[in-house]
Amino acid sequence: MSDEFLPPTSKLTATKEIWADQRRGESGEKSERKRRLPPGQHQTQGLPVLDLGMQPVVSQQDWQFTVGGLIGAPVTWDWATFMAQPQTTVTVDIHCVTTWSSYDNEFSGVSFRHLLDLIQPAPNARFVMARSFDGYSTNVPLEWLADHDVLLCHSWNGAPLSREHGGPVRLLVPKLYFWKSAKWLRHLTFMEKDQPGFWEARGYHMRGEPFLEERYG
Repeated sequence: MSDEFLPPTSKLTATKEIWADQRRGESGEKSERKRRLPPGQHQTQGLPVLDLGMQPVVSQQDWQFTVGGLIGAPVTWDWATFMAQPQTTVTVDIHCVTTWSSYDNEFSGVSFRHLLDLIQPAPNARFVMARSFDGYSTNVPLEWLADHDVLLCHSWNGAPLSREHGGPVRLLVPKLYFWKSAKWLRHLTFMEKDQPGFWEARGYHMRGEPFLEERYG
């Protein structure tokens, strides 16, 4: 399933491209983690639901996850294999580019560090492209994925991830804006050179660090 599956002129996509052009939500501050709430953000409760207008139905029985590209050991996991991996729980704050932040969210899943140990990235691997069952994609620098709180997560606040929140499995990269935490995760490609994903190709920042307010490119 490719990015071309997603209509580039949908109402939501067009609106967010306008936001990028207008640099909506930017405060101009650069706090570099000197406070808990990043610049331009406001605190909210829970996780507001944002998607591209569709929520794919992916059952645990049908879910399959693959990893390829510049790695020594390609991975293909079904649900049973995924759940047989060591499990990790983290409590993190979430920051969305649309200006909301949510504190103290508990996520459980497989640590990305564990995945890295299994797949053995090549020395020239520098970036990762995450791809989803709805055709979405987003690029993440590999160095940001090696942190202790990055997960392939299946649960939020003690319950399985619902369909609306990206279940059965989503990527969790809490130190970057939440669009980098791809919902309905199906594949990771390890790459030498950076490439834009869906929103990055539409005016959003290639990295997306909230405390540096990297909303737009």
